[in-house]
Amino acid sequence: MTNYAIGWDIGGAHVKVAVIYDHKIIAIYQKPCLLWQGLDKLEFAVQTLLKKLPQTNQCHGLTMTGELVDLFSDRHDGVQQIIQTMKTLLTHHEVKVFCGQYGLLPIAEVEEIHHDSIASANWLASATFCAKHFQDSLFVDIGSTTTDILLCKSGEVHAQGYSDYARLISQELIYTGVVRTAIMAVAQTVLDNKQNVGVMAEQFATMADVYRITGELSEHHDQTPTADGATKDIEASARRLSRMVGDDFNVTELERWYAVAQNIRLQQLQRIQQGCELQLSRHSSEKNLPLIGAGIGRFLIREIAKNLNCPYVDFSTLFTMDSDALKFSAADCAPAVVIACLLV
Repeated sequence: MTNYAIGWDIGGAHVKVAVIYDHKIIAIYQKPCLLWQGLDKLEFAVQTLLKKLPQTNQCHGLTMTGELVDLFSDRHDGVQQIIQTMKTLLTHHEVKVFCGQYGLLPIAEVEEIHHDSIASANWLASATFCAKHFQDSLFVDIGSTTTDILLCKSGEVHAQGYSDYARLISQELIYTGVVRTAIMAVAQTVLDNKQNVGVMAEQFATMADVYRITGELSEHHDQTPTADGATKDIEASARRLSRMVGDDFNVTELERWYAVAQNIRLQQLQRIQQGCELQLSRHSSEKNLPLIGAGIGRFLIREIAKNLNCPYVDFSTLFTMDSDALKFSAADCAPAVVIACLLV
């Protein structure tokens, strides 16, 4: 009997899972998981998601970025503890681990020498899948917290770095996203009422506030608590934004804070676009390569592609899925979907 291929992406703030049956995506879920608070958070998230999945003929694969959280002494410790936790939770099922350039290995065969290749390698799974379908392209995944930018040449990923450290140097990893990133990490000044105003170095607001105000953040992508614990409506988001420049919010000034949000949005977009331009400059082709957009922030990639006169392709177009029945798309949770595909 055909197995259900189940791909897991274990992050530091979310757990994502995708299910493929008969070469079709039948389910995609994402659940908040504040892993830095303890492994019990991961256990609860996975157990909750398991209840939603088919209960028979399961084959599981996993990738991760959660090893980075400060719960663990170092990345090797994080990889080991996450693998052991998932091994326990999935004890009665076939389980494989994505080990980067080593590919998928049965969990029983994973050794310490694989840990560096496992750590935060979810980007490589997605980009490799992209490269096979778009021989020459730029794969860009903008998520809640980070942005991955990978050049694909002749059907292969041409990555300059494989560790987070090396990728931050090469700018193939830009630590900025559309939900969890603090405003103070995106902008040091903002344009407000035709004046450049310094931004306070305080966790008063996040980029989720910006994209709620601009109307670009979907409710089901907005799973992280707000900076002040208050509501996620536009007025509350604008109030948090006003604190970033040391001012008070007045409901009659929503248009003002919309303009401020747009300015912060522009600064984030420009930073990501510069990263895209840098990677594109490494390709010898004179043609404008297509930008393949993934992640919940791919609305920015579509705009960047237009700015660069490049074609835009949504990562979801590579998959067969019942989009009407799924809250998340394949592009929203690309690594989990790709891991599931690798199991088929």
